[in-house]
Amino acid sequence: MLSTNIIAMSQSSEGQGGGFASMIPFVLIIAIIYFLMIRPQSKKAKQHAQMLSELKKGDKIVTIGGVYGSIVNVKDKTFVIKISANTDIEILKSSVAEIIAETNQIENKPV
Repeated sequence: MLSTNIIAMSQSSEGQGGGFASMIPFVLIIAIIYFLMIRPQSKKAKQHAQMLSELKKGDKIVTIGGVYGSIVNVKDKTFVIKISANTDIEILKSSVAEIIAETNQIENKPV
């Protein structure tokens, strides 16, 4: 009777499988999600934050909404931008999409 209990215990421990071996697919899926989705998004957010911190008076920008202008004043959380001769608007710093290079600039012609 003792030998049958020992044989039954050894067979039941083999049937359960390894704890870590069953977790390997989940760990691989999480690693793939991290490297394909989370890491590039956080890298882009860091680059955008760095771009915002480097903006200064006189820089030409385009907002997320597609408004072109040049920075007139820098405040804590906002920029005042000039969009035409007599029009200044105040926008959130987070609404700046990109800096416009001098070669990519649109000509300012009166309408």
